[in-house]
Order: sequence, then C-alpha cells, then structure tokens
Amino acid sequence: MEIKIQSTENSKIANVDFNNLSFGSIFTDHMFVCDFEDGAWKNPSIVPYGPIAFEPSARVFHYGQAVFEGMKAYKDDQDDIFLFRPDESVKRLNTSAARLAIPVLPEEIFHEGLKKLLQVDTEWIKKGFGNSLYIRPFIIATDGAIAASPAIKYKFIIICSPAQSYYAGEVRVIVAEKYSRSANGGVGYAKAAGNYAAQFYPTSLANKEGYQQVIWTDADTHEYLEEAGTMNVFFRIGDKLVTAPTSDRILDGITRKSIIQLAKDHNVTVEVRDVSVKEIKEAASNGSLKEIFGSGTAAVINPIKGFKHQDFVYELPEVADAYATFFKDKLLNIQYNKEVDLHNWRVKVS
Repeated sequence: MEIKIQSTENSKIANVDFNNLSFGSIFTDHMFVCDFEDGAWKNPSIVPYGPIAFEPSARVFHYGQAVFEGMKAYKDDQDDIFLFRPDESVKRLNTSAARLAIPVLPEEIFHEGLKKLLQVDTEWIKKGFGNSLYIRPFIIATDGAIAASPAIKYKFIIICSPAQSYYAGEVRVIVAEKYSRSANGGVGYAKAAGNYAAQFYPTSLANKEGYQQVIWTDADTHEYLEEAGTMNVFFRIGDKLVTAPTSDRILDGITRKSIIQLAKDHNVTVEVRDVSVKEIKEAASNGSLKEIFGSGTAAVINPIKGFKHQDFVYELPEVADAYATFFKDKLLNIQYNKEVDLHNWRVKVS
C-alpha cells in the first residue's frame, strides 16, 4: 500500500514541555488521513497536523456518524516502539463502524497507516516509564447532505498526542438511578462519539455533589452495575474479582479483557457475571468489598475511593495487596517491554 507523505515545514516539538503535559491537548506534527469515496477507501496519506475544511452540511454534524478508538505507543529503553493489542483496536473500530452504518476499514490501512505515522513522528514518543503517545483513530461522515440517511463519503484519521502517566486524582462515584449510558439494542458497545457526549450532563450533576464520576446501571431497572464513567469497572469482593459481562450495552474493553486474563494467569478467581447494586452495598456493609476500580486505555486502572447510592455512602478501605496496583503494574511492565509477554499482546513497530 502506497502512503503519500507530506512532511511539515516547521516542527512544533521544540516548543513542547514533555515534563508538563496536559492530557490530550498537544498533538504531534503529522496525522494520517484516508478517504472513503465511490464505494472504496483511497488516498492514504500522512500530512501536517492541522484544520480540515468540511461543508456545514457534513452529516457528522447532523446525524453523528462518528466512531473512534483509543490506544497508545510506548518506547522502551532501547528506543524500540511497541503497541498494545492493536489487532483488538482495529477490530473494535470496525465493530463500532458497522453499528453506525459506516464502511468497514481494511485492516491493512489501519496497521500500515499507523505504523508509518509512528515512524514519521517517532521523536514524539519519549522513553521513560509512564511516558507514551496516545493514539486517536476515528472515522467521520463528511459528505454535505442533511438527508437522514448514511453518508456516502467518510474520512479515517489518526492523530497522536504525547502523554504522561494519567492520574485523575481521587475518584468517588454516584451509582446511577435515573440516567443511563446505554440500553438494550442500542450503541453502548460501540465507541460512538455520541455515547460520550450523552454522559457529560449526568456526570456534571454528580460533580455538583462532590463526586467525580457515575457508575452506570442497567437502563431497565437500575439494579445492575455496568460501567464507571467511560471505563469498565471491577469489584473485589473478598479475594474474588467480579465484573459485568459485555453486551450491546457494555464496551468490550481491551484493558478489561487483559485484566481478566492476567487474573487467571495469577490464580485470582474472576467472575464475569451480573453485579447488582444490592450485592455491592451488602458487601460494603459486611466488610467484604475490598476494592472498586475502573479500567481503560488512558488511565489503565483507576481506583475508586468511595461510592454513593441513595442515602448509602461508603468509603473503600486501604488494602496492602491491592489488585488495582498489582494488575496495573503487570500491564505497564508488558506495555513497556519490561516483562515477558506470555500472550503476545505487545507488537513491535519495526
């Protein structure tokens, strides 16, 4: 596959303070772009990062045909670049695209475009534990028409942002009783842009009460716990790790499935099943609830310090053998090429 490269005339990298990065606000010198026109993906190219012109009638603005992915590139002590389970990322991007009637992207375009982009902007990937390059692939509908039907033109774009260790501060959550993240038959399992926009308002209500995020419950009864904010969620009850099964409401998180496998590797009992609000409140009351943590690409694992449901407020105890710490360290060591990768999740960009 021939990828045309237009190099930037003026790199921004000398003006970036890599020791003081705000997540997702600084972008590398280049981006990968590919167009869908006349029924085919074509014109793969790497161009300088910058604004793109669209018609005001572009369907993405009116009907929300937009899906995205999140992943990272890492550089080890020998300056080798690695990706973590990129095959899962392109698979999920296409699953999301299919749900929004967006044409499936050939995997070769995804992999070769990303590889070439990382090679062009390799200096933006800094060595050091915790440093990474956050990668945002996305597809949007671009043809100018406001008829309520799928678009006939799209753009696939990859942009990249240098990142440090992601720390969200202490997180406490409210368990949802009214608002829902997704519903049966909906698009909850897809990384559709509108899923995230719909969370902003109920999350802002939680913020006003002093809570940072919402643990979403099932839309039918609000009796079962599903996700935390934009992350999959795990509960440690005693020495068991419990998480909700994926469905058409719950995102098939790549970090989530990696934690489940690592738990099995280290003889930690993991149960993938429905988790009720009642069960977690009872476990909190009798002292068997040891941890709650979210999992996702940006933070990897984010411990949850406490939760509220109706009049029930609970603070999680400090535990010396925290699963959150153990599994986060395991994942990071694999990602940074510091530990044997038993499952071939780490992919070298050569």
